Amino acid sequence: MNHYQHPTAIVESTHLGDRTRVWAFSHVLPGAKIGQDCNLCDNVFIENDVVLGDRVTVKSGVQLWDGITIEDDVFIGPNATFTNDSFPQSKKHPARFERTVIRRGASIGANATVLSGIEIGRNAMVGAGAVVTRNVPPNAVVVGNPARITGYEPGASPISFEKEKSVKKPGAMDIGVAGVKVHELPFVEDMRGNLSFAQYSENLPFIPKRYFLVFDVPSKEVRGEHAHRTLKQLLICVKGSLSVVVDDGRRRAEVVLDRPNLGLYLPPMVWGIQYKYTRDAVLLVLASDGYDARDYIREYEEFMRLIETK
Repeated sequence: MNHYQHPTAIVESTHLGDRTRVWAFSHVLPGAKIGQDCNLCDNVFIENDVVLGDRVTVKSGVQLWDGITIEDDVFIGPNATFTNDSFPQSKKHPARFERTVIRRGASIGANATVLSGIEIGRNAMVGAGAVVTRNVPPNAVVVGNPARITGYEPGASPISFEKEKSVKKPGAMDIGVAGVKVHELPFVEDMRGNLSFAQYSENLPFIPKRYFLVFDVPSKEVRGEHAHRTLKQLLICVKGSLSVVVDDGRRRAEVVLDRPNLGLYLPPMVWGIQYKYTRDAVLLVLASDGYDARDYIREYEEFMRLIETK
């Protein structure tokens, strides 16, 4: 194969893709499978049951242990640490090491630690020094110990809307993600109490057949994380605030819902994520149909496959 190996590197595997480079004092064991155009920097160690896709960069001081799969276009920063056994003991090995998967396009920052059995989602970003103790959603940015979601890539500023004292001519605004609209619902301020309402053909984009409420969500938690095949939804935060990330597979935006006369319309085949809940947040969701588990797309990789074949 057409790959480069530094004179001090030890490469026992025969599964190295074209144009892959293995630099000084690195060691690749016989069972490892390395794709094309990878760059393994100085002092990298790769065990047997390890798979690297194409165009993967592994910076100096990284060890990749049995049970790790890394997809295409992943970046792993210097001295990032991976584990493959939740309860390691000397001279005692599990029958099967836990599988850790780093999806395509993800980046792991310098000195980050990834515990065993974790999945880092497509295009996710793990900050330097973070300790990842559970799965990271696609496109999420996580930092800290334990790692928590602080945003989503690309890091555009969340879309927020100024509160008007009275909205008597409501409307809908396109935000650049396929079919998603923010609806400014009627709002009337009164000394006896404020009022907001909506009705089909004027303010509602569909006739609801179901509603549900989401509340008492700890601020560190993320909800949603799915798309629907045919269901339409309108999200209204009737108390407190939260952020919603909408993703059509090509474009992404984040919308702040912080008042009861803002409605976020989610059409079918848009991935939705809710996070940054305030302690008092109450989210009302109007749905165009009854509950049907078959309508859910719960894996982002499946969602992307469906989008890419449309």
